[in-house]
Amino acid sequence: MSAKKPNVIFFGIDSLRRDHMSSYGYDRLTTPYLDKLASQGVLFEKHFSPSIPTTPAYASMLTGMDVFGTDVVALRHEGPLGGHVHTLAEVLESSGYNTTCIGFTGNPSSRGFQNYLNYESWLPDSESGRAPKAELLNDVAIPELERLAAEDKPFFLFMRHMDPHSPYLPPAPFERMFYGKDERDSSNQSMESVYNFKPFGDYIGSWIPEGTTDHEYVTAQYDGAIAYMDITIQTLLTKIADMGLEEDTLIVITSDHGETLYEHDCYFDHHGLYDCTLVVPLILKFPGRVPSGRRVSDVSLISDIMPTVLDLLQIETDIAFDGRKLTSAITGTAEASTQFSEFYITECTWMRKHGWRTPEWKLICALEPDFHFKPEIELYNLTKDPLENVNIAEQEPEVVAFLTQRMHDYIARREEQTGRTNPIYTNTNWHGQNKIFTSSQEAYDSLYIGSINVARSLQSKEKVQEEQKEPVESND
Repeated sequence: MSAKKPNVIFFGIDSLRRDHMSSYGYDRLTTPYLDKLASQGVLFEKHFSPSIPTTPAYASMLTGMDVFGTDVVALRHEGPLGGHVHTLAEVLESSGYNTTCIGFTGNPSSRGFQNYLNYESWLPDSESGRAPKAELLNDVAIPELERLAAEDKPFFLFMRHMDPHSPYLPPAPFERMFYGKDERDSSNQSMESVYNFKPFGDYIGSWIPEGTTDHEYVTAQYDGAIAYMDITIQTLLTKIADMGLEEDTLIVITSDHGETLYEHDCYFDHHGLYDCTLVVPLILKFPGRVPSGRRVSDVSLISDIMPTVLDLLQIETDIAFDGRKLTSAITGTAEASTQFSEFYITECTWMRKHGWRTPEWKLICALEPDFHFKPEIELYNLTKDPLENVNIAEQEPEVVAFLTQRMHDYIARREEQTGRTNPIYTNTNWHGQNKIFTSSQEAYDSLYIGSINVARSLQSKEKVQEEQKEPVESND
């Protein structure tokens, strides 16, 4: 190994749910190259992103703090990332690293990089109508990788892949890789409810091929986008190996949150505190410091990533992380007393909710009426009903009361530890409309995404007015 400190190459893949990866047991071979990388490193089988969506999730990933530590809970976070936290980019720069972020400019959670580069990660190209997002990222990433490697400093390269994020438009032949039927079959009307959902219908219809009637076709596009991204990531991995960087580089594969497809009426998006949005991958490869082929069954959270990365790099800080170092779990020396199985969950995307998840139970509590007209309290038995289709809150009031108390005790403890109020309570302008919804109908009538451009702009700090009809440009 060279005298230079190890490099870090970080794949922050947006909207990638782990149960749609073949390395996690999915029946479609979506990720053969990431599967191979996992066989050369360690894979965490029960990794969760407890606070969705993008902004709070990346804030936690890149600071090692939970939502109480970051004070960030909403997609449309108001204000900068708090000065009381230190980002991974800032800590690595102070340790002599060059740092570059690709594809995540303008979001407060990406603070602290020396260099920001962008690529087209939303719009389809005019000729094919398809979106070769990962190849466009490679066009930017490979020259930057060469530049960073030529320096005499170690580097931290963070890349935000967007292929699993809507619009799902993988280029040929991936759009037919997992679908061989007729997506315009007039006898199949499963997409009708999607198009009729006013807040999202026009947006989804703007990128799904006209006349599509079968929801399975859209899910196949999600899976095809993952497969396309996987093979394109392999191009980067090959470049890393051919440049002689493989032995001196920690590679991190993870995601900010999962994705709802046709589940729970939360069509082709990432809201709702169901497990499809909470389950994300974590794969680490680091020759000589991480064993090959290890699978860790302990529960881990997105806030564990930064302290684990720093520990693997042997960089010490005086930061009191909320997340834990996973190195003992990686080596198989973790003590039972350090493990946990239940945790607090939050969302501020298109609904403001929080809850409590245990291995057996999922409690979801609405803090405002939601635009899906769902009940205020939801309870699911994850053992008997892992897909969370049967709400048993009314049948199990004692379980609801017990989990609610567990949740409130945890909130009180974290508020006392941080000296701040739970941000889920204070971030009442989470939708940018300066009001609190008093009914589901009001929420349904108020929230609307009309185009890809408006959806893209919501990823930045800029507020998007509901009445905007023209495309909104953004750095994301």
